[in-house]
Amino acid sequence: MKEILETMILNLVDDKESVEIKETDNEKSIIFEIKVADKDMGKVIGRQGKIAKSIRTVMNAVAGKQRKKVSVEFIEE
Repeated sequence: MKEILETMILNLVDDKESVEIKETDNEKSIIFEIKVADKDMGKVIGRQGKIAKSIRTVMNAVAGKQRKKVSVEFIEE
């Protein structure tokens, strides 16, 4: 599941080296914390948060197959 998220994020940003994805896996949920460069934060979130919402929707669909809840958080450096 992390690979899918990483692929989406890396295709959106310019500074691929600054991308960090931290995964915290519990029994019923998974939390992803994504750090990108400040200049790429707008590209990842999108206008009015539409891209971020789409990323969360895709991850929720993938997590549904594993019967887990997923949370995707974007953190500024």
